[in-house]
Amino acid sequence: MKKKGLSMLLVLMVLMAVVSACGSSGSSSSSDKETNQAPAVKSEGNSDTAEPKASGEEVTLTYAMWDSNQAKGLQTIVDEFEKENPGIKVKIEVTGWSDYWTMLEAGATGGSLPDVFWMHSNEIYRYASNDMLLDLSDRIKNSQKVEMDKFPTGLTQIYNFEGKQYAIPKDFDTIGLWYNKTMFDEAKLAYPNENWTWDDLYKAAKALTKNGKYGILTPFHNQEGYYNFVYQNDGTIITADKKSGYDDPNTIEALKYYINFIREGLSPEVYGDSERAEAMQNGLAAMGFFGSWNLSGFTANEYMAKNFDVAPLPKGKKQATIFNGLGNAIAHNTKHPEEAWKFVEYLSSKEGQFRQAELGIAISAYDGAAEQWVSSNTTFHVKAFVDMVKYAVIRPYSNTTAVWEDKAYEALKPAFTGQQTVEEAAKNAAKIMNESLATEK
Repeated sequence: MKKKGLSMLLVLMVLMAVVSACGSSGSSSSSDKETNQAPAVKSEGNSDTAEPKASGEEVTLTYAMWDSNQAKGLQTIVDEFEKENPGIKVKIEVTGWSDYWTMLEAGATGGSLPDVFWMHSNEIYRYASNDMLLDLSDRIKNSQKVEMDKFPTGLTQIYNFEGKQYAIPKDFDTIGLWYNKTMFDEAKLAYPNENWTWDDLYKAAKALTKNGKYGILTPFHNQEGYYNFVYQNDGTIITADKKSGYDDPNTIEALKYYINFIREGLSPEVYGDSERAEAMQNGLAAMGFFGSWNLSGFTANEYMAKNFDVAPLPKGKKQATIFNGLGNAIAHNTKHPEEAWKFVEYLSSKEGQFRQAELGIAISAYDGAAEQWVSSNTTFHVKAFVDMVKYAVIRPYSNTTAVWEDKAYEALKPAFTGQQTVEEAAKNAAKIMNESLATEK
């Protein structure tokens, strides 16, 4: 969408936000949910530059994120950065996903965005097109530390708007099949591996469902759930020409397979993120799908560390996993643009990216750093997450993902609860999604 249509879009989005509930739909996990809120227009009097600080004055930057599991490791990186850059302090601020975008919205409206903050593929268009982010293009060009060709092209493009780079990839993630080894051993079943098919998954789920325990967890969840199965079945969520793929026969077939686990009683009906984690950590379900960003939390959980491991996702018509990555962005009106850039430059450098991987914080996006992340964890066979990249599919997105994704998610819910057939719900989701996509220019 070009900027000339921005005013009309903003009015529409504001009206939508007023009449819509402000809470999350639960369509994604604590690390990847979306909301329907759009950032406010650029505040009067703000600019992308600021007066230089007085000589010797200490600067404190705010660094906002939503994943508390990563905060500890990132604090180590911050401490190391501060030692190398006396005079610059960085304060990490963690806000849970359900409130994170609301916090940024308030900051955009009031002119008080964090200096540096995480950006998501679902939200980059809103913030970049509304001039809420600092254009990093020239700084990247003049940097001796940031090499954009070392990051996956698909990720760098996500955070590029109209030829300008507004965020630098921080990490990437894929989705794995987590399984309870103890429950598999008790059932005398072989563990999942890279050769598993949908049929193998179904047979194992059926064999493991007994004595009040479920064989699998197929929650009402997109990135860590049915999206993966749609692409494994040659379906799609959004087509190349920006149309919904929910009415594609392959997509509907995949949704039927996925939801059938609930219909047959092989999976509990689970909607909330905490419920998903508890179902695994309490031994209620033997298998589940979770992203690589959950690694530090699962490693710290005594039950998970003792009983679980992770394998690649099973194969349908082909192998596929959803691939995504976060970006580090700088507020357009930060009072300390040079210091903020110095911090983002460090996070994006080979040194910073490899350090993130070594600490096991996340799979660093920098070429070659993923192996360091694998070596950082000996509790689980996490190499599965990296191995899946060769057939990974970029998380479906467009300029208005946060709008149509939540709407399509809600339209699909009746299929999960059994109130509608999968085909009815999927076609309704396609209709609603296409109506939303039609507003894009």
